[in-house]
Amino acid sequence: MQIKNRLYNNTLYISLSGELDEMSANFTRNEMDNIMQISQIKQIVIDLSELNFMDSTGIGILIGRYKKMKLKNIPIFICNPNNHIEKIFKMTGLYEIMPKIS
Repeated sequence: MQIKNRLYNNTLYISLSGELDEMSANFTRNEMDNIMQISQIKQIVIDLSELNFMDSTGIGILIGRYKKMKLKNIPIFICNPNNHIEKIFKMTGLYEIMPKIS
C-alpha cells in the first residue's frame, strides 16, 4: 500500500495505491489519520484510481475515517474507483456518506 497526499485550496487529496485489506490495514489507518490532522482542510478527496483491491477491512477503514471527519464537519469524497471497488461502494451504500465525484 502506498499513500500520497497533497493540499490544494483547503482540499486534502489522498491517493491510495495497491491493496486495501487486512495486511495493509494498520499502516493505512495510521497514515490516513496522520495526514487528516492538517488543520486547514475543508474537504477530503480520496483518489482510488491506483487501488487494485479492497475487502471488508478496507471498507471499515474508510468508514472509520469518515466518522472522524464527520465530527469535524469535513466531508469526504471518492473519485476514480475501478469496477470492483465501484461495485463494493454501490452494494454497501458507501456513496451515500462519501459521494463519488469526477
